[in-house]
Amino acid sequence: LLDPLTFAGLLVGSMLPYWFSAMTMKSVGKAANEMVIEIKRQFDANPNLLIPNHPDRPDYDRCIKISTDASLREMIAPGALVMFAPIVAGVVFGTKSVTGLLAGGIASGVQMAVSASNTGGAWDNAKKYIGKGGLNDLIARVEPDVVNELGDVKQKKSQIYKAAVTGDTVGDPLKDTSGPALNI
Repeated sequence: LLDPLTFAGLLVGSMLPYWFSAMTMKSVGKAANEMVIEIKRQFDANPNLLIPNHPDRPDYDRCIKISTDASLREMIAPGALVMFAPIVAGVVFGTKSVTGLLAGGIASGVQMAVSASNTGGAWDNAKKYIGKGGLNDLIARVEPDVVNELGDVKQKKSQIYKAAVTGDTVGDPLKDTSGPALNI
């Protein structure tokens, strides 16, 4: 650690898992956007898809293709980052830099993987908890407009639930993509 190249490699290596995670989360967003556009296109082309129990069926194969293609295409850059970072560090700065880079990447990556998986799971569970009525007392006090005349709390119409859904939107890529990918 006292060698400047090793220490510099350690710092750069500790940043790589964050860069990698940002790339994978951005990829999930791009793939989801492609899927939303395709679903909207299908609804616009055939409004019967919005009618429950209508015999017209969506083009599931197109959606599966979008998902599969995006998952393969979008992992090229994160994969290249992981493979080429040690090679570039070794060729340009030498082996001491690579040892620091790998040590920093492992130390930071393990912490980031555990944190991402647990954080994403917590956001997912928070949404489920609120959706099942876990915060109905709070929602009734803070947002009385979502309580009907019978006293039932319509928690899914509350701003608290909407905030939980937003959190879960970020949490899903953390727990399903970035965390597991860093563990590998």
